[in-house]
Amino acid sequence: MASESTAAAQTPPEWDLHDLYAGMDDPILQRDLTEAAERARAFATNYEKRLARLDAAGLGAAIADYEKLSELLDCATSYGQLLFAANTEDAKVAAFHQTLNERSTEISSLVLFFELELNEIDDAVLAEKMADPAVAKYKPWLDSNRAFKPYQLSGDLEKILHEKSVSGRAAWSRLFDETMAQLRFDLDGKKLSNSEIMSLLSDRDGAVRKGAAKSFGKGIGDNIRLFALITNTLAKDKEIEDKWRKLPRPVSRRNIGNQVEDEVVDALSSAVQAAYPETAHRYYKLKARWFGVDKLDYWDRNAPLPESDESRISWSEAKATVLGSYKRFEPGMAEIADTFFAKSWIDANPRPGKDSGAFSHPTVPSAHPYILMNFHGKSRDVMTLAHELGHGIHQTLAAPHGHFLSNTPLTLAETASVFGEMLTFRSILDGAKDAKTRRVMLASKVEDMLNTVVRQIAFYTFEERVHAERRTGEVSAERLGEIWMGVQTESLGPAFRFDDEYKYYWAYIPHFVHSPFYVYAYAFGDCLVNSLYDVFLDGHPGFQKKYLEMLKAGGTLKHRDLLRPFGLDAGDPTFWKRGLLVVSRFIDELEQSL
Repeated sequence: MASESTAAAQTPPEWDLHDLYAGMDDPILQRDLTEAAERARAFATNYEKRLARLDAAGLGAAIADYEKLSELLDCATSYGQLLFAANTEDAKVAAFHQTLNERSTEISSLVLFFELELNEIDDAVLAEKMADPAVAKYKPWLDSNRAFKPYQLSGDLEKILHEKSVSGRAAWSRLFDETMAQLRFDLDGKKLSNSEIMSLLSDRDGAVRKGAAKSFGKGIGDNIRLFALITNTLAKDKEIEDKWRKLPRPVSRRNIGNQVEDEVVDALSSAVQAAYPETAHRYYKLKARWFGVDKLDYWDRNAPLPESDESRISWSEAKATVLGSYKRFEPGMAEIADTFFAKSWIDANPRPGKDSGAFSHPTVPSAHPYILMNFHGKSRDVMTLAHELGHGIHQTLAAPHGHFLSNTPLTLAETASVFGEMLTFRSILDGAKDAKTRRVMLASKVEDMLNTVVRQIAFYTFEERVHAERRTGEVSAERLGEIWMGVQTESLGPAFRFDDEYKYYWAYIPHFVHSPFYVYAYAFGDCLVNSLYDVFLDGHPGFQKKYLEMLKAGGTLKHRDLLRPFGLDAGDPTFWKRGLLVVSRFIDELEQSL
């Protein structure tokens, strides 16, 4: 019989949030909220309608005070977000999370004027103040905020939008989260959660995959009118605000926030779509041959290959694999990653009511990130662990820049995570014992890459079409299904057969609700990392050191500056083709192995 310590090592962990607060009734939490309110009132008294008259030192001090206040508030709200993600079904936790959001919004409304007034300062005047190091330190943050200057509304309108967000966008997002968490899907007499049923879509048994897919589709379909209402309401809400701000396209606000030009995102999307035949269509045709069929059913998309070994991977094995991969690349990265295990910063144990996704939440620089995932013992879970630890390492390395400068734009936020996946994959591939094992691993990696690049650009295309149609009126649930089926057919190709219930699958994607147009960042990150890893394999001098410096930069540099040391430029159309070529080469190798 295994010892208790051995058994514990095999059990996916649950996180310890005490580094933030001891509990929902922690008096320190209430003290922080009270202090934040007092600071906000004093800040407003000292600075409202006075920013233009401040000298450089005074402006630098004001920004530093604002940063401290923001971090204090974000620490409290991060705690609520993490508690809610770990148990969305607990009514007490949900109420606590909502109350924290409302309190935070109320307090932050007092200082909403600050960023608006900063943007009203004349460019020449601000440039003079930049001569002072106290202001110059915050130049990347100021530039990022001032990018929104042309789309800024009056102070009163901005305040109304901010305060009403808790009863608008945030409330609809909460409704989506709680609805998804409470859904149970019938399968062979069992009631399964979202995470449990989705995990079965990669089961070895085709009958299990079919049953899970049908059950999931039915469960989502039974609630499709609610999901369509949420989607239409949020799309209309966005349209109204975008129109007031005179934003040219539905994606524009996301691009500005990501510090990436519209034409770069357009080039990415176009390159991926143009590569559908050479990537997704070609691979899934190959997979159909492996399965001995002319067409795959949609539930076979993530099915393991007939010759694959799907023995369960223990948590300790997954941990050792990922840490070993990071250590071989750069020991310092493995040391940071190991801290997440040693100090219980990871919640990987699946359970009812828990968020079905995965993330690394940076919380605040004065604390540390926390990772949430659901470990079911599958090879993809190992890659998820490597992915989220990449985020955690990135967030840890960037934290010394402080609350405003450590946050990385979404387009670069996926760099370390996807690179970590590639390190882990290459490490396992190098240890493959025979040609069959190598073929299975390559196929699994190709599928992961297709899920990250092709699937996410298909999601992005879906959002573009939905938001465009919403501008002419409400989009019915039936029409949403038609748009979904259209983009899935385009992206996955003729090797698939889609049953009727698949038209509901758009409704479970949380990014459509929480973060419109977020999804292209995954494709951006994957293609970027493919190009970056290609440079590494070519023996680029000092690669590890340059890579660490890139991660340490956090939000202080833009993508062009970060990639320049590696001789890469995301504005060059060939950049994306280089990243996609990595996928094509893997598929070439698979075809040659048959």
